[in-house]
Amino acid sequence: MEILIIFLVVTSILILHNPVSEWINRLYVKRQYKSFLAQETFYHSIVSKNIRYYNRLNLEEQRKFLFRTYLFHKAKKFHYIEVTPTAEMPILVSAASVQLTFGLDKYLLNYFRDIYVIKDDYHYGFYSRPFMGHVDLSGIYLSWDNFLKGIKGEQPNCNVGLHEMGHALAWVNFITQTEEDKHFKGEFKNFSKVARPIFESMQKGAKNILGDYAASNYHEFWAVSVEVFFENPIRLRHELPELYKAMSTLLRQDPSVILTAANKIAA
Repeated sequence: MEILIIFLVVTSILILHNPVSEWINRLYVKRQYKSFLAQETFYHSIVSKNIRYYNRLNLEEQRKFLFRTYLFHKAKKFHYIEVTPTAEMPILVSAASVQLTFGLDKYLLNYFRDIYVIKDDYHYGFYSRPFMGHVDLSGIYLSWDNFLKGIKGEQPNCNVGLHEMGHALAWVNFITQTEEDKHFKGEFKNFSKVARPIFESMQKGAKNILGDYAASNYHEFWAVSVEVFFENPIRLRHELPELYKAMSTLLRQDPSVILTAANKIAA
């Protein structure tokens, strides 16, 4: 009888775990929103000066973007290596991740607790070439100099923040499986049906907007595709329309439409 009771209790806990954890999460988010409102103007002042993507959103979307940025920032521990930390650093790094995941339900990249901001190019492991950023089991690493060049558009089709967050998004969905977004994970198969043939043709020498580095391996193809999707959406849509459509469906975003609309308003 006691064994049966224990079994029923354990079973009940397992059944209720997801609903209870979701309820706790909603309660946490609600409480954090009040704290966020006190800092919303500050976050806006930093993000609006640096993130072009943000400025193309409507007011409701901007508030959603800022709140997600705030929650991401609060969920991470930032480490600074040979660089003097400023208030804008963790906010802008968080905003890069939010930009990538803005159309998804899961956006905190929960496996990764630590983010390392390094002054400039650095060496990692046994590789001879310098790194601008990388992701491994210990955290997300970003070169601040290169990060700034990316958000300022100083390097065509290159945004190290989006690139590394692209790697991190793949990690939490496919490697650690710690924060799986059902839509992203399910749709990635359809994305690969389009992307794999392009990647394989590039490995055989084909040239396109993605550049040679995208042909290094499929992980880099994905991360570079993320960069170009946001940094040069109209050209990507024109040159590789099937890939663009697949990415738009996968990420539930269409930056080319946002950009076109913003240009019309500006005109």
